[in-house]
Amino acid sequence: MAKNVEAYFSQEEEQRIIQSIRDAEETTSGEIRVHISQKTDVHALDTTKNIFQELRMYNTQQRNGVLIHISIASKTFAIYGDVGIDQKVPIDFWETTKDLMQNHFKAGNLVEGICAGVANVGIELKEHFPWDNNDRNELSDELSYD
Repeated sequence: MAKNVEAYFSQEEEQRIIQSIRDAEETTSGEIRVHISQKTDVHALDTTKNIFQELRMYNTQQRNGVLIHISIASKTFAIYGDVGIDQKVPIDFWETTKDLMQNHFKAGNLVEGICAGVANVGIELKEHFPWDNNDRNELSDELSYD
């Protein structure tokens, strides 16, 4: 997928998001990715599921990958967790995390909202998939773009 950082974030902002992913993954075997799109998206969750497949995020040992997908053009976003994590989180977890992020977005703080969502997902992943010495980073921490 094409990467055009300047269209969305400064280098510093992108690095801040990547660092939030690394910080969140430091205590869990779970994997978090952030995907930014400039395409119009009327079905945010369906699109997020498709991107999850394209990024092969199901390719984790414990099926505990989480994708945060943001459509800049549509001003929509969705969070999708693979079956391993989705079966373990409280039923309202994804909506609660979206609400947390949306509060930042409404205040004009896109980067802060993404980092808050990543941190919240990391806390939940840590509870259900704590890190151990055999864990390795199974998916890239870099942002993906289209």
